[in-house]
Amino acid sequence: EHGFALSPTHEELITALVRNELRSYRELPRTLYHFSNKYRDEIRPRFGLLRAREFIMKDAYSFHSDQASLDATYAEQAQAYGRICQRLGLDFYPVEADSGQIGGKVTTEFMALAEAGEAELVYCECGYAANTEIAAAGIEVLQYKPEEATSRQRIHTPIEGTIAALAEFLGVPEQATVKALAGRDANGQLSVLFIPGSHTLGDVKVERAIPGFSFLSDEEIANASLVKGYMGPVDLPAGIKVIADVSLRDLPRWVTGANERDYHYTGIAPGEDFTVDDWFDLSVAQAGDACPRCGRALKAARGIEVGQVFQLGTRYSEAMAASYMDQDGAEKPFLMGCYGWGVTRSLAAVVEQHNDEKGIIWPISVAPAEVCVIALSIGDELVHPQAEALAQSLAEAGLEVVLDDRDERAGVKFNDADLIGWPYQLIVGKRGLEAGIVELKTRASAERRELPLDNARDIVTKLVVEQRAVYRCGSSDFPTT
Repeated sequence: EHGFALSPTHEELITALVRNELRSYRELPRTLYHFSNKYRDEIRPRFGLLRAREFIMKDAYSFHSDQASLDATYAEQAQAYGRICQRLGLDFYPVEADSGQIGGKVTTEFMALAEAGEAELVYCECGYAANTEIAAAGIEVLQYKPEEATSRQRIHTPIEGTIAALAEFLGVPEQATVKALAGRDANGQLSVLFIPGSHTLGDVKVERAIPGFSFLSDEEIANASLVKGYMGPVDLPAGIKVIADVSLRDLPRWVTGANERDYHYTGIAPGEDFTVDDWFDLSVAQAGDACPRCGRALKAARGIEVGQVFQLGTRYSEAMAASYMDQDGAEKPFLMGCYGWGVTRSLAAVVEQHNDEKGIIWPISVAPAEVCVIALSIGDELVHPQAEALAQSLAEAGLEVVLDDRDERAGVKFNDADLIGWPYQLIVGKRGLEAGIVELKTRASAERRELPLDNARDIVTKLVVEQRAVYRCGSSDFPTT
């Protein structure tokens, strides 16, 4: 009858441990790591191993006396995570990201590209990559009919109150319009947020800019004397702030709602017709936006977050009174970093990238076994003994081998071998053995070739060793944000 806690992550636990163990700057830096089960109360567990309530993670936590030491360990961990991605055979990007509930202001996610991924990212040929939650978007905004937009005009727009309907009615692209969303911050201050009509509002960006922001319900919009679908910055009710996306600074005159049903304004200008109280980066970046580093058009993709590194600073050490004595004899809070790798999720990410219509195509670095010896006959005096002997000799040569000696038809064994995804399949049959040969199939290329039985062990061993080397040689030739 003891109480237990199911931990979603272990920053507090490790901080409490170190608080009682490390006392002097001479003992720093120090990094602790573990592999353990994590438990998170996901509202909607889904996508197999990608979003589960229980999963295996590798975590590391580092403790430092100065920022330079933290920076060095952070870079080392990030490089190691990049090499893990390479050795898993993943097509990946290290991306700028949001630290979420973990905390800290410096973080990098390692994103495996996959259509099944829950995360969205944008990237550029120059090396810039970021989660769309925080990516800086160079948004091209267009002025509505410049020859007609030199002053404010009130236009009757008897349409459904959506940006798409408005753009179609006016005969302009959506990026020539401005959309509005209403909400309140943690203190109850009402605001209307304005962003380019072609983009969506970023929840993470809004939370960063306006802590505690929440959208108004339809009833609350009406109670605030606002008109849903027709909100604009001109003649807003008293006390409501106007907050705009930074990209709209480049738009001299806007197209917005007129705060009256079925009416919009064109040609209204900030500073002339209304005042913007605050400018923030609020819009979600998307393909075609300008890269914040080089100005080229961003590309978009979906990804699976397999790892993330953080600089936590003193968030946990200050809150938990975890300190050390520096060289001057003063007590100071540890500077901390944490580094998490999703072991279970990585398995799913590899499968998402390495498959075809027949099943999985495991990279040899993570395959359950490197070679599957398939015996086409069982219980006879030729095929079965030779298949066992061949499997044994490959294992003695240092290969990871599985022997399929099930009493099943050949077609079932072939299909299962492709489905499971063994990198190499060595097929042993009566007809081949009578001719002194076995057949080798390479799963990734579907190539089949006959091997002399006497040389099969050496040929297959050489192939496996060469493939191991391909994945083992992880480099550091990739950017870390």
